[in-house]
Amino acid sequence: MTEYPIDMNAHPGVTGYFDDDSNTITYLVTDPATKACAIIDSVMDLDYAAGRISTDSADQLIAEVQSQGLVLEWIIETHVHADHLSAAPYIQEKLGGKIGVGARIIEVQDTFGKIFNEGTEFQRDGSQFDALFEDGDTYSVGRMQGFAMATPGHTPACMVHVIGDAAFTGDTLFMPDGGSARADFPGGDAGQLFDSIQKVLAMPDEMRLFICHDYGPNGREIAWSTTVGEERATNIHVGGGKTREEFIAFRTKRDAELEMPRLIIPSLQVNMRAGEIPRGNDDNLVLKVPLNRLHWQ
Repeated sequence: MTEYPIDMNAHPGVTGYFDDDSNTITYLVTDPATKACAIIDSVMDLDYAAGRISTDSADQLIAEVQSQGLVLEWIIETHVHADHLSAAPYIQEKLGGKIGVGARIIEVQDTFGKIFNEGTEFQRDGSQFDALFEDGDTYSVGRMQGFAMATPGHTPACMVHVIGDAAFTGDTLFMPDGGSARADFPGGDAGQLFDSIQKVLAMPDEMRLFICHDYGPNGREIAWSTTVGEERATNIHVGGGKTREEFIAFRTKRDAELEMPRLIIPSLQVNMRAGEIPRGNDDNLVLKVPLNRLHWQ
C-alpha cells in the first residue's frame, strides 16, 4: 500500500468558484507563505445549443490570480470530466503553469479515441499534458507539497489531490448527502470506487475535503467543503460502516437508472486533449457526435 506524505500542518488558502451550468466547483489554491498557487478543475463556458464557447468563468479566475499578484504553478485536472469543458490551455496561455492529470489518461484516450473515431494524429500517450501523475507522486505549490492519490472507479484516471490539510476529491466523493460518483463509464468499476473512497476516508478526520460537484440535494444550498470525519460518519453511500458488497449493489442499481451527462459528448473529446478543442480539415473548431456509441450500460 502506498504511504502518502500527509502534512496536516500546512494550511493552504482555498477559494471555490461555482459554475451554475455544470454544477462544477473550480478551486484556486494558494500558499500563504508565497505567491504561488494552483487551479484545480477549471471550466470553459459552453452554450451547446448555439455551438459557442466563452471564457467568462476562466477570466474570473485569471483576474483573481492577477489581482493578488499570484504565480500559477499548476493547472490540475482530477480526471477527464464528462460534464464540462476544461479551460486549462486558455488559462495556461494567460498565466503559465503546468497542466497535470493522472497517468491512466492513456487508457481513457484509447477508449474514447475509438468511440470518437479519432485518426492517427490524435496521440494516445498523454503527451497533451505537461505532467502525468502516478499514485503517490509529489509536486510543489510554493513551499507546500502536494501529492496525487490514485482513486480509480469513476474513471481509470481519477485522482484525489492533497495539498497540506486540503484534499480535492474530483468526482470520487461528493458531500455527505450527495454520496458518490457513478461507476458505469468505460473503465469504471464500483468495487474499485469503494476501495478508492476507503483510501480517502483513511486520512485524518480533520482533513478538509473539497468536492468537484454539488447539486443541492433536497433543496439545500450549494456546498462544497466537508471533512474526512464527516464523510466517514454520514456519507449516504459509504458512511456509517457500509460494506463493499452493499455499495456495489447500490451503485450498480443506481447507475443503471442514470441518464448520460448533458455535455458528455463535447466534454470527453475536449478534455482527453487537455482542454484543446479539435479542429477540422479547414482548421475550424469542430466537435463530433458519435451516434449509438455511448450506450455501454
